[in-house]
Amino acid sequence: MYPVDLHMHTVASTHAYSTLQEYVAQAKKCGIKLLAITDHGPDMVDAPHYWHFMNMRIWPRVIDGIAILRGIESNIKNITGEIDCSDIMLDELDLVIAGLHEPVFKPRNCNYNTEAMISTIEKGIADIISHPGNPKFPIDICAVAEAAARYNVALELNNSSFNHSRLGSAKNCRNIVKEVRKAGGYIALGTDSHIAFSLGIFEHCMHIIKEVDFPQDRVLNVSPRRLLDFLVNRGKRVIIELDDW
Repeated sequence: MYPVDLHMHTVASTHAYSTLQEYVAQAKKCGIKLLAITDHGPDMVDAPHYWHFMNMRIWPRVIDGIAILRGIESNIKNITGEIDCSDIMLDELDLVIAGLHEPVFKPRNCNYNTEAMISTIEKGIADIISHPGNPKFPIDICAVAEAAARYNVALELNNSSFNHSRLGSAKNCRNIVKEVRKAGGYIALGTDSHIAFSLGIFEHCMHIIKEVDFPQDRVLNVSPRRLLDFLVNRGKRVIIELDDW
């Protein structure tokens, strides 16, 4: 059981179906201690306006014993690694995930996709790259894993990629975990929940981590403290309210 879930969407992204309060209630049931709300960046068709991210400052840091991180799943926009997360938004965010999404970035060849992803990593804004195993966006897995390790950016192992999204990801995801292990980088687990009932369910991720024998000390979800320390090491501010988590 991993007590941290780092990727989920609320009704603010209109193709998702749960509220912040519903995620908190589910977290208490399933043993999640810290969760990150990461609605889609504003360039996505049905994403919230950037005011949504600016106004996250009103959220409590802890709700009913569950720690809440203010996050975004931003969109990689082009080959230079530009994402739809402005400097003013960054001031309000604890966690920035960035990924390739078809409505914003049309799938290209392996070299083009790889360059876009590595450029995003090198810019230093994104803490995690979401669902890099998506078969619609072929990448040079070894090159991306090495860049992620070099810049201390985690690559995501996304449980929903095995269930109902991005089908055909399994082989790529397995190879990503292998290459991250070789490179000495970090893996971040995310359910990519679009409804609260899937929160904290990492069954497919756990199977691959075990199969590949990936070291637990490089899985960010092992504890809230490990994730928070990772973010501070990346230059994020200390969240005083979560200092003893």
